Amino acid sequence: HLAGYDFAGHTEILAKEFDRPVTMMLFARNFRVSLATTHIPIKDVASSISVDSILGHLHRTHSALVHWFGISNPKIGVLGLNPHAGENGDIGDEETIISQAIEIASKESIEAEGPLVPDVAFLPSRRRKYDAYLAMFHDQGLIPLKTLGFRNGVNITLGLPKVRTSPDHGTAFDIAGKGIANPRSFRQAIASAFKILLRSGK
Repeated sequence: HLAGYDFAGHTEILAKEFDRPVTMMLFARNFRVSLATTHIPIKDVASSISVDSILGHLHRTHSALVHWFGISNPKIGVLGLNPHAGENGDIGDEETIISQAIEIASKESIEAEGPLVPDVAFLPSRRRKYDAYLAMFHDQGLIPLKTLGFRNGVNITLGLPKVRTSPDHGTAFDIAGKGIANPRSFRQAIASAFKILLRSGK
């Protein structure tokens, strides 16, 4: 927005330009998180998720794990939206939508598990269990990823006909031109794009 555009980020721009559904994934080494929603207010998250949208994100995440990351039988952990993953409807019923999407995905040969209780989903023992997560909203997935992998993180857009990566941080207009920016994530983004291109054969 600071650059004068009406889009919240690259993901939204590319979705419009290519006219296709996309998924925002960030990863740091083997820690990968896809997002069911991107740059929207918290108050709009619940109304923005549906069985079809979650299923689409699961398909794009699964495809990327297989073809871009070289994981033959990936497993995706799907986070619940509400505290304690809704406690069987006592704290919201959005988990019903999430569960339905997971059930359909399993019938389509996608191994997904959830809805996971969000506040314990990223414990080390849990992270070893999954090749990627699908979080329901931006901060739910990116706070743990950036806490554990900041400066090594890469943003990738799934669902495009081209490989597109970028650093996991924003544009940092406040330090632009001062010569103090850390280029580590930028380098990771370039290196990751090359690896994916080589692996996918594109």
